[in-house]
Amino acid sequence: MSARLAAPSTVFASPDDNTAAEPPEHRGLRRDEVRLLVADRHGIAHRLFRDLPDQLRPGDLLVVNNSATVAGEVDGRVPGRGPVVVHVATHLDDGPWVVELRTAPDACCPILDGRAGEVVSLPDGIRLRLLAPYPRPGSSPTGRGDRLWRAQVLGTADLIGYLAQHGRPIAYGYLSGRYCLAEYQTVFASRPGSAEMPSAARPFTAELVTRLVTNGIAIAPITLHTGVSSQDVGEAPQPEWFQVPEATARLVNVTRAGGGRVVAVGTTVTRALESAVAPAGTLSARSGWTELVITPERGVAVVDGLITGWHNPEASHLLLVEAVAGAALTQRAYDAAVAHRYLWHEFGDAGLLLPR
Repeated sequence: MSARLAAPSTVFASPDDNTAAEPPEHRGLRRDEVRLLVADRHGIAHRLFRDLPDQLRPGDLLVVNNSATVAGEVDGRVPGRGPVVVHVATHLDDGPWVVELRTAPDACCPILDGRAGEVVSLPDGIRLRLLAPYPRPGSSPTGRGDRLWRAQVLGTADLIGYLAQHGRPIAYGYLSGRYCLAEYQTVFASRPGSAEMPSAARPFTAELVTRLVTNGIAIAPITLHTGVSSQDVGEAPQPEWFQVPEATARLVNVTRAGGGRVVAVGTTVTRALESAVAPAGTLSARSGWTELVITPERGVAVVDGLITGWHNPEASHLLLVEAVAGAALTQRAYDAAVAHRYLWHEFGDAGLLLPR
């Protein structure tokens, strides 16, 4: 069964030469000194992220993801293949883990010809056996193979403890070096579980949060533990575990009833919130696994604006951005981001899209 999605309508040149290859602190900037492109019905404005309180209104609500990043990358070896990089995505309720094998040494490319039964040996004797493609055979829309696998830990080894001791943050070939786990945490991180950083919130600082609250802008948390990025064109996001607390659901409903805007800090927050919408269109407390794919055709029910990083051409995340902001505003924002050389990826610059 194919998981291929329709391509986003937003079209722009590949931003490969505008990649943030290191955290902003390594470029001499504070976290909140990355650039912020503000796009609304009045046009495009170029700010710094620390200017965010001036771009919102008293009564608005920011919803953030409090999931913390775990050390999900480790080196491995497969008989007949040699060295590989293993990305551990998530632990499934029925026991297996979701993993991705990538090329060594920098995880540049996915390995798409894995076979059920192959055993991956990790340092210090940990072994993983590939069981079956995840979430099902043929999930990759390219037809070139399967990117994600269910994997079983052989023996009684504690993979969570092993990764905490031996793992490192998941990273890809575009980064200029290795960075410590603390640089992959946001100021809101409190519940470990994300394979990759919920990076839209990385530019927030404690001082910025104080200014927002002082200006009458509320902040509420959800949890969504991220998997590994969708690398293939047209690949749907994988199932992810989420929780929308009762207090957050209540605050979202009160904000909307009072005329305030609910601004999701990241695509992860948008997915969690929209996965908890009740039939009446209000938000309910909810938790579990979500397979929701947000597209312009599906639309959004409770999210009025979005803070986000910049996504690659034809990435499935762009469909979610278009669902929130509309295709026209999304296109104008990306055109401006490319023209003004905003930086892409998890350590890059940010956008604030406010269609309403």
